[in-house]
Amino acid sequence: MSDKIEKLKEQYKSILEELKKAQKESNWEEFGRLQKEKERMEKVFEKERELKDLEKKLKEAEEILKKEKDPQLITLAQEEKKQLQKEKENLQKEIQKLLEEEKPDEGFDSVIVEIRAGAGGDEAALFAADLFNMYSKYAASQNWSLKVLDSHKTDLGGLKEIIFELSGQNVYSKMKFEGGVHRVQRIPETEKSGRIHTSTASVAILPKPKKTQIQIKPEDLKIETFRASGPGGQYVNRRETAVRITHLPTGIVVASQSQRNQAANKEAALSILQARILELQNKRANEKLQKERRIQIGRMERSEKIRTYNFPQNRVTDHRIRKSWHNLEEILAGELDPIIEELEKTLG
Repeated sequence: MSDKIEKLKEQYKSILEELKKAQKESNWEEFGRLQKEKERMEKVFEKERELKDLEKKLKEAEEILKKEKDPQLITLAQEEKKQLQKEKENLQKEIQKLLEEEKPDEGFDSVIVEIRAGAGGDEAALFAADLFNMYSKYAASQNWSLKVLDSHKTDLGGLKEIIFELSGQNVYSKMKFEGGVHRVQRIPETEKSGRIHTSTASVAILPKPKKTQIQIKPEDLKIETFRASGPGGQYVNRRETAVRITHLPTGIVVASQSQRNQAANKEAALSILQARILELQNKRANEKLQKERRIQIGRMERSEKIRTYNFPQNRVTDHRIRKSWHNLEEILAGELDPIIEELEKTLG
C-alpha cells in the first residue's frame, strides 16, 4: 500500500501541472475531471496521516505493556491497543478503497490498439494476426465493441500492421498492461527441418481521448488522399478513399484505408491522431518528471519484451511478473482473464 501512495504523490504533482494547463486553455471539462482526481488523492493523503498517527499511538501502547507492572494499567493499555488495532484495520480498508477508485487515466471508455509485426518476416506477420484474433475474442467475451481503423495484410494472411478501437466498460484498466513486445516460439508450417523459430510483434495500447481533451486546429493538419492498397501493394480501389493526415506541430503522421469511403477513413485517422497526441503529451510529462526526480515513473515502456508464447511447451510466460500459464491455445482463443487479473493485482 505504501508503494502505491508514494506513486500517487508523484502523480499528484503532475495533476497540479495539468490543472494549470486546463485552466489556462479554458478547458473546463478537463479541469473538472482533474479537480475531482486531485480531491480523491488528497483524501488518500489525509487518511495516510491519520494512519501514521494511529501507528504512533499503537507503538506507545506496546511500550507501556513492555514496561508497566501495574495490572490495572496493563489492562487499560491492552484495551487501548485492541481499539487502536481495530481503528487501524478500518482505516487501511478506507485507504485501499480510495486507491481502487477510478483513476484519471482509467476514465477512458475506448482505447486504440496498434499491433505491428516485428522480427521474423512472414512468421511475425502471422503472429500479429494471432494476437489480433486473441484480442478480438477477448473483446467479444467482455461485450466490447471493436472497430478496425487501419490494416495491412500479407499474401499469407498475416498482418504487417493493424490498428483498431475497442470500446466498453473497464476497457483501459484491463488492456493497459498489454502494451509491449510479444514473442512467439514455434515451428512454422513452412519449416521442414522442425526448427523452432522466434518471432515478435509489438502491441501499443493508447487511451482514446475525449474530444475536449485533445483540441486539434484545422490549420495544424495536412490532409492527403490516396488509393487504398491490398496485399502485395496492389491498388484495390480506383478512387482515392484512403486518407493520410500529418499533424504539423508534432510531425505525427497517421493513415487509414480500411473504411469504404473517404469521410470514414478521415474520421478513423483523426481518432488515431488524437490518441497518439495524448500519448506524446503523457510521455513528455513523464520525461519531465523523470528528469526532475530521476526515478522511474509509470509502467514499462512498450518497447520492452513483456510476454513469450512458447508452442512446444504449451506455455505463456509474462516476464514482468515471472509467471507462466500452460494453456496456450485457450489464451490465444481469448481466455485472457487469468493473466489480466494477475497483472492488475501485481502491477496495478
